Amino acid sequence: MIFLHAMNADRIERAMQRIEAAMERIGRVRDSLPGTPSGADAGAPRVAELVNKHEKLREQVAESLRELDELLARLED
Repeated sequence: MIFLHAMNADRIERAMQRIEAAMERIGRVRDSLPGTPSGADAGAPRVAELVNKHEKLREQVAESLRELDELLARLED
């Protein structure tokens, strides 16, 4: 059971690293787009909408990972 937990913990850690890397890429693209806080543009509302969607998805993924971690902890007991 501990081995299974370690495997799942490794998978969760890799998933979190991929999510963080994707968030960094999104942030870099967002910062390079016209209409971001560095300049005013008609595309700014669309960028803001995408950023809000991204944040919501990130929160959902984080919550899912917390739930998975709790489940794995209960299975260990």
